[in-house]
Amino acid sequence: MNIRFYNAKVLTMEKDRPILEGEIWVKDERILYVGDGIDKERIFQSGGPACMIWDEEIDCKGNLLMPGFKDAHTHSGMTLLRSYADDLPLQAWLNEQVFPIEAKLTAEDIYHLTKLAVLEYLTSGITSVFDMYLTPESIGRACSEMGMRCVQTGGVNNFSQSAELLEKWYGELNGKDPLLSFQLGFHAEYTCSRELMEKIAELAGRLKAPVYMHLSETKSEVDGCVERYGLTPGMFLDSLGMFAYGGGAYHCVWLTPEEMDLFHEKNVSVITNPASNLKLASGIAPIQDFLKKDLNIAIGTDGPASNNCLDMFREMFLVTGLAKVREQDASAVDAGEVLRMATVNGAKAMGLTEVDVLAEGKLADIIMVDLHQPNMQPLNHIEKNIVYSGSKQNVKMTMIHGRILYRDGVFDVPENPEEIYGKANEIIERLKAD
Repeated sequence: MNIRFYNAKVLTMEKDRPILEGEIWVKDERILYVGDGIDKERIFQSGGPACMIWDEEIDCKGNLLMPGFKDAHTHSGMTLLRSYADDLPLQAWLNEQVFPIEAKLTAEDIYHLTKLAVLEYLTSGITSVFDMYLTPESIGRACSEMGMRCVQTGGVNNFSQSAELLEKWYGELNGKDPLLSFQLGFHAEYTCSRELMEKIAELAGRLKAPVYMHLSETKSEVDGCVERYGLTPGMFLDSLGMFAYGGGAYHCVWLTPEEMDLFHEKNVSVITNPASNLKLASGIAPIQDFLKKDLNIAIGTDGPASNNCLDMFREMFLVTGLAKVREQDASAVDAGEVLRMATVNGAKAMGLTEVDVLAEGKLADIIMVDLHQPNMQPLNHIEKNIVYSGSKQNVKMTMIHGRILYRDGVFDVPENPEEIYGKANEIIERLKAD
């Protein structure tokens, strides 16, 4: 479809480019034009009359268009466990509640539960997710059908998946659907044997591919790794050659300065998950230190069992709010930096170079933020409003790959949301009864 957005404020997220008053043209899945309209004759001359025939023209009424948020760490299928295993410490939460019920899940269950997560992502202005869960084929099918851009990574551990499966998925889930891709990954150092991690490092070297994993989420995790191998998790994994081609680490609450230097050198992104780390009492990540080390910092919600919601507005506020408390410095971690983490940096961490900013030729993953609500007024500083006072209620539209999937509270997806809700409740009731 050809869609023209006009009478908009446009935050492209290109470095040092201020918000402009203008319009965006979308042709099929790509952005054809971004600007103030003065130079649109240039596009008309290069594209001919056909580029000016609109299927829809949308008056934005002064609202903001910006790149969609990138949820750089999530477990979509864990919608099953929202509010099921709350108020427990991490290891008891995992071993006594999460792992036992997850063992009963089928690929078809995860397919339906992922659809529920997609609906929530859309309401939060999330246009790309980095998913780590149990059945990549069914997760990919759900995201493709719902129109969600999804990068997946492996959750290999001693009890499920394998290095061989990782290689299979890497070959089968890349390059066949423009919405889907797959990266190498494993659950964590403490759930994998040395032999298994060595196989994954060897695979990464052979494929020249980055690797992703949970890392240094809790102090006990770090202490355990030091006891096992004499090294902190990041340094140990590097000793295996795991970061030869970069990658990313989720949580990083207890990362050491030495590991920060390593991650900068090896091009390893840090993906912070503040709500989950708070709820599970894991700690507060040293975001200010990451910034000083010039690391690529992205933001993830983590799964809906440990968060419990998939809301990037809440995550953004927590990233900066907790950093200020941790540093005892109200100037720490500027809101502008946080907005970059939630958009541009997330795209970099996920390998999504075509959806990082709004620019001609980029893929059209765009959200509209409603500025005509009390929490966004006055417009002293729109970017800071988004981080400090914005909420999901301000998401007026979510477009992915040139398709509007959510607008003014209404979903445009293949299945009735009520049917998706019903299926999720049916699954949890069945598994609890088993």
